[in-house]
Amino acid sequence: MGTYLNPGNSGFARALKSKYVDKTGLIDVVNGTIDTAINLSCISRPRRFGKSYAAQMLCAYYDRTVNSHALFKDLKISKTDSYEQHINKYDVIYIDMTNIMGKAEPGEFVRFLVNAVTEELLLAYPDIRPGNAFDETLIGAVGKTGRRFIMIIDEWDAPIREFGETAVEAYLLFLRMLFKSSATTAKLFAAVYMTGILPIKKMLTQSALSDFEEYTMLDAEMFEEYVGFTEAEVKALCGEYGVAFSEMKRWYDGYEMPVVGPVYNPNSVMRASRKGRFGSYWSQSSAADNLLKYIKWDVDGLRQAVIELMGGVEIEIDTMGYNNDLSYETRDAALTMFVHLGYLAYNQDKRTVRIPNEEIRLEFERTLRETKNEATMKRVQESDQLIMDTIHGDEAKVAAQIGKVHRETTNPLNANREDSLRAVIQVAYFAYKDHYLKLEELASGEGYADIVYLPKQGEGVPALLVELKWNKNADTAIRQIKEKGYAEGVKDFGGELLLVGISYDRDSREYVCRIEKWEGNRR
Repeated sequence: MGTYLNPGNSGFARALKSKYVDKTGLIDVVNGTIDTAINLSCISRPRRFGKSYAAQMLCAYYDRTVNSHALFKDLKISKTDSYEQHINKYDVIYIDMTNIMGKAEPGEFVRFLVNAVTEELLLAYPDIRPGNAFDETLIGAVGKTGRRFIMIIDEWDAPIREFGETAVEAYLLFLRMLFKSSATTAKLFAAVYMTGILPIKKMLTQSALSDFEEYTMLDAEMFEEYVGFTEAEVKALCGEYGVAFSEMKRWYDGYEMPVVGPVYNPNSVMRASRKGRFGSYWSQSSAADNLLKYIKWDVDGLRQAVIELMGGVEIEIDTMGYNNDLSYETRDAALTMFVHLGYLAYNQDKRTVRIPNEEIRLEFERTLRETKNEATMKRVQESDQLIMDTIHGDEAKVAAQIGKVHRETTNPLNANREDSLRAVIQVAYFAYKDHYLKLEELASGEGYADIVYLPKQGEGVPALLVELKWNKNADTAIRQIKEKGYAEGVKDFGGELLLVGISYDRDSREYVCRIEKWEGNRR
């Protein structure tokens, strides 16, 4: 066993000694790509989404120098038709790019990588004569052994995220040497599995790695189930650890996939399960730091978009203009990057983005509140003040601030429907989560309450039941709350409840607000 050639199965064995959620079905998916036209797979996922665990699992399964049957015998992959066909049948080249980068200077890491793998290859097969280039050495090895390689590259994009352009260019040229020529690739590799945070880098108008099949947070295709934990897996963990599934969902769900449905952040779910405590276990990468600063600079209206997202509004985006360049100049490119980093969830059908869960919302809120940008600080303060004005029943100030938000928002809010009004309210009250949980379309009495803000435990503020009226009267909104018994939906809250009616007049373009304390029969 070596470091880069046939690294063995110890990494996966170690993972199995802790609590392991069986994701070995991924192996069967990769097996299905072997000896096909789609045998080059690039899997991009946010950090802390189990990419390295998957890479170690694949090493343990394919490495011919070990016998891994004992590790896999009780796992899902052992029940598949492809299991025996490929287990421990290949020479594996495993490269953890973050590890390589720590051992060489930016301008030398490609040379270091080539020399390190070549050295281990020559030790394993002394009869091989090194070629003039790395791919020639690998071709010589395949010619001697009759076995093509399985190549696994973990964090393939780390040099792109961390190093300068000169080093990146050399690295991309190295990858092109291995994978650009279909004839060379077919001779060398039975399959290649590459993980990273970012999709494949574009070099001018030509992709540096055009033969790779990409599976991203925008479209994971056949790898959907392995993006993170599925809802069934999370429910099983909650039962085993005795933690509340509803809270687990609120904190870590939100990455919806078209086929498998909700997907959860694996690292955060496991840490919350073990600790029995919900909170933000998200820690930023340098790429995220580099990106989040653009919120403070307000690139192409990005700050306003983030405020809308924090209010719960979904935003339409065009992902086609994104080219993996952190020096982006458009709002949509920035939001697309947020999807790849795990800060936003993408809906393929609607082509919209939203903040997926409470954990990520806290990251955005921290960024907005810590920024030194005067305009950003003002928007946060205005939302905080709006909540206080609502609690104190200052109808004029509430109406004035909501009108201001309407005029400033970037979303199309002029359609003749109450959904547009709802979007304005969400943006205006985007700071609500400091004090409240938000419920929309809450079934109550004879209908549905538009928006309910329920106080978090210990906050000591009243609940807010908001009814919205487009081109109608705010008093009508209050009357509807009472007549249809909407307050029944929050009767178990037990504290003070304020009825908030908000109307928008399309002709005058003005908002009116009415606020009443609920005096009904409540516990």
